[in-house]
Amino acid sequence: MLYPLKFSPILKDKIWGGTKLENIFGKAAESDKLGESWELSGIENDESVVINGFLAGNNLTELIEIYMGDLVGDKVYDTYGLSFPLLFKLIDANENLSIQVHPGDEVAAERHNSFGKTEMWVVLNADKGAELIIGFTKDCTQEEYVAALDNGEVESLLQRVPVQKGDVFFIPAGLVHAIGKGVVVAEIQQSSDITYRIYDYKRVDDNGNERELHTEQALDVIDFSASKNPKTVYSPVLNQITPLADCEYFTTNMIKFDQPLTRNYGTIDSFVAYMSLDGSFIVEVDDDKVIVNKGDTILIPACINEVGLIPHNLSTILEVYNP
Repeated sequence: MLYPLKFSPILKDKIWGGTKLENIFGKAAESDKLGESWELSGIENDESVVINGFLAGNNLTELIEIYMGDLVGDKVYDTYGLSFPLLFKLIDANENLSIQVHPGDEVAAERHNSFGKTEMWVVLNADKGAELIIGFTKDCTQEEYVAALDNGEVESLLQRVPVQKGDVFFIPAGLVHAIGKGVVVAEIQQSSDITYRIYDYKRVDDNGNERELHTEQALDVIDFSASKNPKTVYSPVLNQITPLADCEYFTTNMIKFDQPLTRNYGTIDSFVAYMSLDGSFIVEVDDDKVIVNKGDTILIPACINEVGLIPHNLSTILEVYNP
């Protein structure tokens, strides 16, 4: 019988990483450059490994191979096979991330034999004055963009968005974006690691080399239209479900609760993932009880129709599934 599954995080040092994932979420960093914690991943060579129950030691791909639709949902299995369709991350931008764009499904499949990358961010922490870059301030032509890039002025075309804790952004493939210095986000994305880096502030690595840019690859991927209202508007209500995002790849809700809740998933044909942003609670399924703490991500197999959520204190989670 399948049960709620917890996984060991996959920690990634980055040139722009810091210490907040350890300080805020207790991730066991080995350096002061921890940039990403991959909470739930089916990416090849970076598959998440179960740490609780009798399936401990098995990775996500192995579980899909054994349990198929019972784990991920019949529709998801028919569409994605052994590939887990989403990737869940915590990201600490101690310095500005590169300005980048991701290809959609068609280009990613043709060039990289990969899925595209549509994603969303929930801001978990933001220093005073912190910003994101999201899209263009006005409609832009490819020629204007290339000229600005050549002159080192591409930042002047891009929209800077002040951010604070709780802000939510939906980032479809093709939208130019960057996480600014001092921002921590939870990221939910298609299961893809394809990034076209278009500008990196002329930073160099330990060997004095600038990181590779993907200028030509990005040109026919970028959406050059103005991005006027990048922030998702929502109003969380205590002990109720608050929708945040709904696209063909994922549906994401926020649940802020201080009373026991029951969630019934009998009408969806998908796994459900919970990302715990704050507080702690128990996930109860029949006789199985799993404690979930701040920073944990837990997978509810598709064959489980009813889940009890029992908070120890005021808790906030993201509830994510394949629509």
